[in-house]
Amino acid sequence: MARMAGRRALTAVPVLLAVTFGVFAIAAASPFDPVKAYAGTGGLTASEQTLDQLRANLGVDQPFITRWWDWLTGALGGDFGQSLVMRQPVDQVIGDRLGWSVLLATTAFLLAIVLGTTLGVLAARRTGGWLDRAVTSLAYGLEAAPPFWLGLLAVWFFALKLGVLPAGGLTDTGSTVVSAGQVASHLVLPACVLAVSQLPWFVLYVRQGVGDALEEDPVRGARARGLAERTVLLGHALRSGLLPVLTLIGSRVPELITGALLVETVFSWPGIAAATVEAATSVDFPLLAALTVLATAAVLLGNLVADLLYGLADPRVGFDG
Repeated sequence: MARMAGRRALTAVPVLLAVTFGVFAIAAASPFDPVKAYAGTGGLTASEQTLDQLRANLGVDQPFITRWWDWLTGALGGDFGQSLVMRQPVDQVIGDRLGWSVLLATTAFLLAIVLGTTLGVLAARRTGGWLDRAVTSLAYGLEAAPPFWLGLLAVWFFALKLGVLPAGGLTDTGSTVVSAGQVASHLVLPACVLAVSQLPWFVLYVRQGVGDALEEDPVRGARARGLAERTVLLGHALRSGLLPVLTLIGSRVPELITGALLVETVFSWPGIAAATVEAATSVDFPLLAALTVLATAAVLLGNLVADLLYGLADPRVGFDG
């Protein structure tokens, strides 16, 4: 296990280097001017000489390779630079927002796994039955629904029409204290919407895996020995059927990150979504590179965790293979 983790860590280094280089290259080719974004409305009336001086002060007049190398050497020393659009150190911008994004994504992902596993098992018990058809139809329908549309629909129904849940934000309007109760109530809608957007894949994978496991000889043998259906389903079929789901966990991380950004925007959740959008539209090189590295590292870590879980769940899979 340690050897696999070490190999993956070594492989991640060139991947992260290539990603950061690509971010600076793409940003350099962007038509957006980071200096005008930094200057705001003052950039509309500033002279070209003033803008050129500002470019020199900010270092954006250098070739993108020079900017990338300066940022990389600084990042290796723990200095991720200064965000041009936020006017704060990059590590402070991310540190103030990352925890809320992790809370939202983790809650939604765990909810999607639990609900997806439950619905998938129920559908697999009677393949072709009315419950199976209803669950799979719902899963395919949700698979085609974008997260932002689900978010807007949830706001309209639960916040505006029924008035049972807050429409967005982190705390109640006018509140100056961030309490656990307010955060929990404001987390319900965005977490449920993000979970529903991830739900279809878990439902379909579990349904297929458990359905196939129920047809295997060991499970049939357990039924022939007179074991209760609950024991056969949960103790034998579910354990075998969940193995493909472990690999799905890693592959869903990119979609989870993308969905979280959209959901955060809809619900005004104080995560890294707003920072990501502003960094992209304002060509904020340091912040954009740091956020991209963070997302890439999360994807690589998700794939590693999925492989490790698969190896632990199935002894036939070797970690050194």
